[in-house]
Amino acid sequence: MSEYFNECKHVNQTKLSKPAKDTEIWNYAAENGYTIITQDSDFLNLFETRGYPPKIVLLRIGNMSKKEAGTLLIQSKAAIDDLEKNDYGLLEIYGSLEIIR
Repeated sequence: MSEYFNECKHVNQTKLSKPAKDTEIWNYAAENGYTIITQDSDFLNLFETRGYPPKIVLLRIGNMSKKEAGTLLIQSKAAIDDLEKNDYGLLEIYGSLEIIR
């Protein structure tokens, strides 16, 4: 994934506890300039109460293989890049490639 996105890191590649709590991931991302890519709607709740940073890419894809999810992210790269450049903090990506900002 890092060949498509500048710096992409799985939570297991950090020094966070395993399994990391959502708030630990949130704080780490905010402090280190990361965007969180997740299927976990708990991050939407954090976003709604705390705002951003960090920015959130919420995958609304149901059951999908890691390879399919990766392909979807690559196909959504322009929208993800747009999220990084603009003043909004949430991007929802649906399995059908329908993108809602």
